[in-house]
Amino acid sequence: MRRLLFLFLAIAFVVSAKDTGFLNRKVTVGGLEYKYQVYVPADWTNDHAWPVILFLHGAGERGADGLVQTDVGLAHAIRKNVERFPAIVVIPQCQKGIWWPDPGMENQALAALDAEMSEFHGDPDRVYLTGLSMGGYGTWAMAAQFAGRWAAIAPICGGIKLPSGVQDSSRPAQDASVDVYAAAAKKIGKTPAWIFHGDADPLVPVVESRRMVIALKANGGDVHYSEYADVGHNSWDKAYADADFVKWLFAQKRVQKTATE
Repeated sequence: MRRLLFLFLAIAFVVSAKDTGFLNRKVTVGGLEYKYQVYVPADWTNDHAWPVILFLHGAGERGADGLVQTDVGLAHAIRKNVERFPAIVVIPQCQKGIWWPDPGMENQALAALDAEMSEFHGDPDRVYLTGLSMGGYGTWAMAAQFAGRWAAIAPICGGIKLPSGVQDSSRPAQDASVDVYAAAAKKIGKTPAWIFHGDADPLVPVVESRRMVIALKANGGDVHYSEYADVGHNSWDKAYADADFVKWLFAQKRVQKTATE
């Protein structure tokens, strides 16, 4: 009897034990393999559902190694204050020459998210979307495209109107006669948002975030906005180091469920 009990406990330990920290993963979408990283807290167990963050990096971290995207932004914040992030963090990598607001890149990010939610017992009502620079654009795009999936979003130095010279060839060009900010806000609805931008950003005009704040509020949205005085493009270090923001993020819970759940 004791041997059977010992065997049962040993098997249970093997089944429940998981590596933690930043882990290498890969996912295949449309016949293409994408490498990515997932962060798993050291105290992870399978006895309860965990909040999950999907993080979208900037243009400088594009590639195929599945690693460089952890050298900036949220991963740095986790390493500096690991106790603030009791969550599964999925960190996909956008391919070179492409932007996150591209259906192929969105699909691979969502596939990675779904895989890690399944592997590490993610809570579907506590899934958060954030990104910086190009990933900020991706955050706005995915918040609108997949509205209802996110408990909260946090776009950092991103925007709605794509920069000059950048165009998603798989979707129609943005119509200059359409108020793209109001249209995006309508799709995003009342998903809680905390937006960050530096007022001296030379790459992404701060007006992009200001216009979205106005549009979301006009649509009855739940909006927080932090605009940093005399800060250039890198507003993400300050944003992710903000303990109040992190507490706010994990306090949000999705109310509206998707039709498939």
